[in-house]
Amino acid sequence: MTGSPAPSGPPVLLLTCEHAGRLVPPEHATLFRGREALLASHRGWDPGAMEVAEVLARRLRRWRSGPVLAHPWTRLLADVNRSPDHPRVFWEEVRALPARQRAEVLAAYHRPHREAVRSAVAKEVAAGRGVVQVGVHTFTPVLDGRPRTTDIGVLYDPARLPERSLADAWCRGLRIALPERRIHRNRPYRGTSDGLTTWLRASFAPAAYLGLELEVNTRLLDPAADGGGPELALLAGTLADALGGALGGWASLPRPSG
Repeated sequence: MTGSPAPSGPPVLLLTCEHAGRLVPPEHATLFRGREALLASHRGWDPGAMEVAEVLARRLRRWRSGPVLAHPWTRLLADVNRSPDHPRVFWEEVRALPARQRAEVLAAYHRPHREAVRSAVAKEVAAGRGVVQVGVHTFTPVLDGRPRTTDIGVLYDPARLPERSLADAWCRGLRIALPERRIHRNRPYRGTSDGLTTWLRASFAPAAYLGLELEVNTRLLDPAADGGGPELALLAGTLADALGGALGGWASLPRPSG
């Protein structure tokens, strides 16, 4: 973990989208031939996630550090939100490839995104600025036949006080703005499960790096449009405004000294 001094000013916002697209590299096209339905499903990508991230980026310019760091390749090839040794980092067809080919997939389509995010965080921390990284995701309303009750989830590590404080503030703003929606913390997933934020927390102190994940139920998006329509834009604007309000109250949030 870096020993940089705790930042004293407001943080910068780094937006990422780990499952932004469902592209298949040409060298792996045969592996996915006839798998169009699978690629279009939630197993292949996060529908609407990149559109939400782009709205957040436009609405939160004053906080933002650089463009959205988005991963365009299908998560079936290698899921960048999982560690390289995670048992489900690969789709089963990729997992069946020889070890050398799997290593090549990780080097070309897994490691670059994770290293780009880590480098962006490290650059800001080295300059004495704190970083709030928000990974933007969507999730399917029904998984394995079981409906999910969460509409919007904010994931974080409860043991890291700055993350907990910011997540609480963001959720409070969302509950006020969207009283009809079910806003949950650390649902439908736990913020401490294996993921990009978990990996980054091991390198940066709680006061310097805050790793949050936004999870939006695709049920809230316009089913008639690929990636969402007017409903998505309206919802994303509300998500952005609530996050901006939480970031604006940064000075009053409890923070450790290092």
